[in-house]
Amino acid sequence: MAEKAGITVDQMNEEARVRLIDGLENKGAHLSFEDAVRDFPEALMNEKPPHVPYTFWHQIEHIRRTQEDMLHYIQDPSYVAPEWPRDYWPDQSATTDRKGWDETIRKYLADRKTFVDLVADLKTNLLAPVKRLNNRSVLRCALIVIDHTAYHLGELVMGRQILGAWKSELG
Repeated sequence: MAEKAGITVDQMNEEARVRLIDGLENKGAHLSFEDAVRDFPEALMNEKPPHVPYTFWHQIEHIRRTQEDMLHYIQDPSYVAPEWPRDYWPDQSATTDRKGWDETIRKYLADRKTFVDLVADLKTNLLAPVKRLNNRSVLRCALIVIDHTAYHLGELVMGRQILGAWKSELG
């Protein structure tokens, strides 16, 4: 049916790859990771916004660990799931400094590039159920990472707004 409309399966697959990469890189309707952490005040890295059980650094480290875990899940045939929630979040008493903050960002961006490269690779069948992934697809895994990252970036920016460290475009 798609070919009758002048769109081939290959074109649809290419469009899907482009949209997934845009999502992984937080382009389009989503705030980018880079924008969310840009000019982040060092004094707030270890602060918890009111009624929130984790700091800003805990949050970006959680985003990083979750994306890293999904990459391992897809790529490592001997994958063993980390313990939830312990291994997905830093200890609640853990703190960081600018060097640790920047290292979290560096690792997140490196893993994101690996994920983007995986999705962009034409040898990656995005839709095929992968037996060792409990018949889940790479597409599903990418969508989870996109959704999870967008959710937590929204939280991060809301926390920044509450603490006066983010100027809203709405005024």
